[in-house]
Amino acid sequence: MVSVRRLLEPVKLSMLPWKSDRRILLAVTGGIAAYKAPEIVRALKKASCDVEVLLSKAAALMVSPLVLSTLAGRRCRVEEDFLSNDEGWKIPHISLADWAEAVLVAPCTAATLQRAATGGADSLVSATLLATRAPVLLCPAMNVKMLEHGATQANIERCRELGYQLVDPETGYLACGYEGKGRLPETEVIVEALWKTLSPCRDLEGKKVLVTAGPTWEFLDPVRYIGNPSTGRMGFAVARTAWYRGAEVTVIAGPTTVPPPVGVKVISVTSAQEMYEAVLEEADESDVVVKAAAVGDFRSGERVEAKIKRDSRESLNLCLIQNPDIAAALGKRKRPGQLLVGFAAETEDLEANALAKMRRKGLDAIVANDVTATGAGFGSPDNRVVVYGPDGRKEPFAGSKEEVAWFLWDLLSEFPGR
Repeated sequence: MVSVRRLLEPVKLSMLPWKSDRRILLAVTGGIAAYKAPEIVRALKKASCDVEVLLSKAAALMVSPLVLSTLAGRRCRVEEDFLSNDEGWKIPHISLADWAEAVLVAPCTAATLQRAATGGADSLVSATLLATRAPVLLCPAMNVKMLEHGATQANIERCRELGYQLVDPETGYLACGYEGKGRLPETEVIVEALWKTLSPCRDLEGKKVLVTAGPTWEFLDPVRYIGNPSTGRMGFAVARTAWYRGAEVTVIAGPTTVPPPVGVKVISVTSAQEMYEAVLEEADESDVVVKAAAVGDFRSGERVEAKIKRDSRESLNLCLIQNPDIAAALGKRKRPGQLLVGFAAETEDLEANALAKMRRKGLDAIVANDVTATGAGFGSPDNRVVVYGPDGRKEPFAGSKEEVAWFLWDLLSEFPGR
């Protein structure tokens, strides 16, 4: 049995430094989705964030202030604190508005949207939204008919015009019994949107980024394939950090073992040939292409339709033929101004092999790592890389794969024409 104490202790996660120790003000308003608020607080505390919680009068009927206070590690503010003799003199809607680095409203009801859109200040939450100059992220959640109503849609549009950022509600089964758009997104989606809001760099705004990730599988028969242990973590980290920095991101992913990042378009493939076709279809419209997938170089010359039986065989001979070279094909058709970045997973002569691959395939930069080194191989949450760029530039870096990805984008921003 897991102790309550352990559940309440912050868990240090391996993440970008700017994502931890942030001051987040969570405002919970009175939709049934308020029951998810403890999950959001818990996720923010895992990131070592300092969390203050505001509860609207209706939200306090949906979720216990004591639960949220316990998880946040400080007293939850409720509507009675707004203009009361006991707490009102502290002016919480001003002090908390000034304290916060970001304000998250989840769930955000139709009434809260209306107050935000019109500058209402008749409640603790709405007055705080009016007073803060920190970025505000609204997460609308309500009945589908309420969401679709013209007044709600007008309020959403007005909130965007005023500079509020919104997380679109999800589609699914609603508490009222309806099915449609209106569900509060999963906690991971909300927190990822918050990180994007807090990103200290937006240098990829207006750019289209294409990333390949994960392994490819080359089937020999219906049940066996040639593959590799790539999980997709590195490619997904490259895609996620590009999204944080403002890019429109497409990921072409092989059969990965980790979930894809939030906010990006994902195209799933299995074989190298499928990845080749998908990449060539998407690449022309992309400003940056990052080839982080571990693509199989060879496939079986003939895939059989039935399972290969052992029978009395002592050995099995396979005839393997080359797969198309995706990076080389991109290098040949690269348009002016397009940036092409490759990855090289090596086991020996790291620099010589990486530079040869970079020249041979027409890459602008290559990220090389020794997959036999501790903390750098397939499946590891961390990586140790050397980035080789134009004019002989050589930059080593070690850290979590997300930190490596952020470092890569920092380097690429310094390239000529970026």
